[in-house]
Amino acid sequence: MSIDINRIVTQALEHGFTSAAPLSVETLKLLPEVRDMCASNTCHKYGQNWACPPGCGTLEECEAKLRKYSCGIIVQTVGSIEDSMDFEGMVEVEKGHQEHFISFSDILGSQYQVLPIGTGTCSRCASCTYPDAPCRFPDKITSSMEAYGMLVTQVCKDNNLPYYYGNDKIAYTACYLIKEK
Repeated sequence: MSIDINRIVTQALEHGFTSAAPLSVETLKLLPEVRDMCASNTCHKYGQNWACPPGCGTLEECEAKLRKYSCGIIVQTVGSIEDSMDFEGMVEVEKGHQEHFISFSDILGSQYQVLPIGTGTCSRCASCTYPDAPCRFPDKITSSMEAYGMLVTQVCKDNNLPYYYGNDKIAYTACYLIKEK
């Protein structure tokens, strides 16, 4: 069985993502500066979750994981917001994105070996076991693109997908790296 990336892109769109495009694994650059932004802990997850630094591994370990994959797709959920202070609207769009992301991860995982790299921290469990016990679902853990050191705007640009859709829109971006089982 070979990977038909265009079919997977179509499936992602049918599954509810607003945008989807093939992702060239070669374009992924893991930057220490992005990881440093994680260390500033503005999201309050640094050192609190297996999917976030330092629990997700060093940049070198993340690089080794992603280089095992031959291809991928980048997906987005774009939604409308009233303005840049519409946190309720942002949360609503993010919730839909996370639901699509997790369920599509499961669909892809039934057909391929998949490394899902999402938006925000892993949310499969109500509370993470980090650092006291191993991850309950190591085969389903989802780190964010930023946790891996990716500058999302650059990944979008390098893979011909818009990042900015206007002042009244918000886009949540994630990717799936794929290889045959």
